Amino acid sequence: MSVLEMKEGNIARLTINVEKDAFMKALNDAYHKTASRYPVPGFRKGKAPRKVIEANYGAMVFYDEAFDLCWAEPYDAAVAEHKLIPVDRPSVVDIPVMSEAEGVTYVAEVQLKPEVTLGQYKGIAVKKLAYTVTDEEVDNALKMEQTKQVRYEDVDRPVENGDRIILDYCGKVDGVAFDGGTAQDQPLEIGSHTFIPGFEEQLVGVKPGEEKDINVTFPEEYHAENLKGKAAVFTCRVKTVQKKELPEIDDEFIKDISEQDTVAEWKENKKQELLKARETAAKNARENELLEKAAENAQVDIPDCMVDREVQYMMQNMAYQLAASGLKLEDYFKYMGTDKEKMEAMYRPDAKQRVKVELVIEAIKKAENIVATPEEIENAVGQYAEQNGLTKEKLMETLTDSDKEYFADRACADKIVDLLVSTAVETDEEPAPEAKAE
Repeated sequence: MSVLEMKEGNIARLTINVEKDAFMKALNDAYHKTASRYPVPGFRKGKAPRKVIEANYGAMVFYDEAFDLCWAEPYDAAVAEHKLIPVDRPSVVDIPVMSEAEGVTYVAEVQLKPEVTLGQYKGIAVKKLAYTVTDEEVDNALKMEQTKQVRYEDVDRPVENGDRIILDYCGKVDGVAFDGGTAQDQPLEIGSHTFIPGFEEQLVGVKPGEEKDINVTFPEEYHAENLKGKAAVFTCRVKTVQKKELPEIDDEFIKDISEQDTVAEWKENKKQELLKARETAAKNARENELLEKAAENAQVDIPDCMVDREVQYMMQNMAYQLAASGLKLEDYFKYMGTDKEKMEAMYRPDAKQRVKVELVIEAIKKAENIVATPEEIENAVGQYAEQNGLTKEKLMETLTDSDKEYFADRACADKIVDLLVSTAVETDEEPAPEAKAE
């Protein structure tokens, strides 16, 4: 049995009893587990009887280890008994009783999932969706395809704007070379503005094989802290000058790069492709906007531990993405002139909002009594399989109960988004802020 007391901040304070027999068993298990830590003259390591060890090291020598072995099961039972939903590990704040004669009584506190007071989530006013594709955008897309087919021809003349060059360079600040400031056989398109402002322009007029010192100043907002605002000299040697040759845009070019036969066909196909992408992006933006407004209209006190956990999830996800590109998180911090603490602080507002949206989704699910049918769960599995290059049938065969619960939650979230979208009220003007929950 246990006693529940609610504290400010939605913290549950549980007074929990561990029966005498359970504590005695835990003491015996603790002895077998840790006896080797307590040498006793005349006995081999770990072979001294429990009473002998207790006589030498104190009657309570095994109490801490025994408590670690026996507290969790009655805690889980207490959580189930009072139908609590913890969102963090419990903290043991007091152990008023712990003896072989009486067992254990301990007091634990744990943060519970917060209650959400929903505001308006149906009938939210949103601006009418509007998206289009201009002829200029289609022309720019075609020019990008043309650029992909660019050819470079070596030329024996000074560098001109628009040329691609191959160069070696070594950068120094106050006469000392710095990390990342040296390269060999570096390709650079003059006029691309990929290097520090002023760097590329000074190479115009240099001939193949010539060297030139380039004087630049790093921007104040440069990513590397040690280089911000610093004057630098780059000793450059232009090894090769290449002239850019672009193919002519005609029907033959279109046949080479696509399944269309004419420029007109390609443009119409690209226009429909861009319109479809805009439609999808607008739909996603609308869904996110409605979720954000539903969250804004709700009231909930979000525990720090939930935000902390979301921040760590975001950091871990970032580390995975960097690893896929061959980068370590520590190297990224160094390159960006930041550190773990600054990055976590930057993520924190976003993490808090993500937690709030998830809590609001759960609250809407409860308020609307939304459940996922087997067909909807299967559809969610199918979407996941398609996104990750898997087979739905094989994935369905391997699902655990936990997996099924995950996909049921995804299906319910989709139904909630559909509810918000179907009840939204479109307006021609930017809607006024919604009324928040009292």
